This record gives sequence, C-alpha cells and structure tokens, in this order.
Amino acid sequence: MKALLLITAFLFSTNLISATETKIMIRAKARDAKFIGTSLGGAHIIIRNKLNQRILAEGNTTGSTGNTDLIMKTPKIRGNSITDEQTGGFMAAIDIEEPTFVNIEVISPLNSKQAQAVVSTELWLIPGKHILGEGIILEIPGYIIDILKPRTHQYIALKSIKDKPFLFQANIVMMCGCVIDKGGVWNSDEIEVKGILKKDGKLVKNVDMSLVSTNLFEGSHIISSPGNYELVLYAYHEKTGNTGVDKVNYVVFE
Repeated sequence: MKALLLITAFLFSTNLISATETKIMIRAKARDAKFIGTSLGGAHIIIRNKLNQRILAEGNTTGSTGNTDLIMKTPKIRGNSITDEQTGGFMAAIDIEEPTFVNIEVISPLNSKQAQAVVSTELWLIPGKHILGEGIILEIPGYIIDILKPRTHQYIALKSIKDKPFLFQANIVMMCGCVIDKGGVWNSDEIEVKGILKKDGKLVKNVDMSLVSTNLFEGSHIISSPGNYELVLYAYHEKTGNTGVDKVNYVVFE
C-alpha cells in the first residue's frame, strides 16, 4: 500500500513539473470605441478547455480605456499596436502540459445587465508560448442605455401631468463608457435615438429623443389618459450597426 502511494505521489509530482505556465492577455473592446476596463467595472473573462469545459482561468479586465487618439484617430497599420501598458485587459496564467484548444468567453459590461453581451472565440494554446502585447481582443457591440425618467413601475397621477409635456430621459454611453456628445468623437448627431411608447400593449407614438447634455437624451409626449404604459427606448448608429435598448413600465392613474 505504501509503495502504491509513493508511485501515485511520484506520478502526480511529475505531472506538476511537466506543466508549463502559459500567459495570455485578453481584452474587451467596444465596437467603434475603446477598451473596457476598471472605470466601467470591467468585462468578465472565462477561459475553458474546449474538450472537457474545465475552467482554466477566470477574472475581470482592469486598466484604462486606452488612448483615444491612438485607437480612434490613428490609421491602423499592420504591426502597430493600439494598446499600451495601462490599457484594460485580463492576464491569464495557465499551466498546460500539451497544446490545448480553449474557448474564451467575454461577458460585458459586467455591471449593466440590460446591455450585457457575451462574445467568444476559440484558439490553441501552446505550452510556454505566451500571447502578450495586444493579446486576444474581442469586440463588444452595442450601447449602454439607462432610462432615468420615468422610473420602473412608477405610479403617476394623471392630474399631475395632464395637458403638459411628460418628460422621458435616458443616459446613453458607448460599451466602454465613452461619452456621446454633439460633434464629439462619438457624435450624437449620427445616432438615432427614439422611444417607442405603448399604452395597454398598443402603440401610442414614436418619441424623438435629442441630446441635452453629454450622454443625456430627452423627449416628451402629452399623456391624456390613464393606463399601463411601456417605453422601449433604442439607439442606432447606421455606420457601425451599433444598437442598444432599454425598457421601462409605468402606470398612469386617475
């Protein structure tokens, strides 16, 4: 029995010795924007062995959103990096004994559930052959939209809003948290923002939303009757195909 235990321990230690640390940098980049880092709560990274689905590494991206001029304004030339040492990412260190086919999954934005997207890719990892520098970059499409007014399931007395514009308000940012502004790098004039207003399940009106300050969009409609209302608010950028949606339900009563 003692001999068997010694053999088992020897084999186990041999496996540990033969495993080689392999580093891989994973980054999440917003479509038509910058990297997702600490300021937005990070993107969640999961690296799995494709064969048996065992998680090899897991964590969140940290760091900055990157250099705006380098990412958004400098022509991309092969071999030139759009990242630096501060740019957000997740460095995984994985011990593998042989070439391993892995699945890399990115969940982002981590702290904005209504805007959360999951993207993934697959590749071979070779023991000791690190993937550093820019590393593996996965693109996250969309916008983060938060409807601020009205509030979720807010009860509103009809007499308090009758015969005057009822305000709709939403905060919209890129998936990296980057700002949307008039004439800015992410130009509000190029983004269509509308609210689809329904009452008791039927369309009432498409509400135009316009920028009033950085990231803040507003629109209004005169509500003249009680009911169960739903506002579906979307953003759409034709050039990039970026889209985002948020929804809110509220009640107007007599």
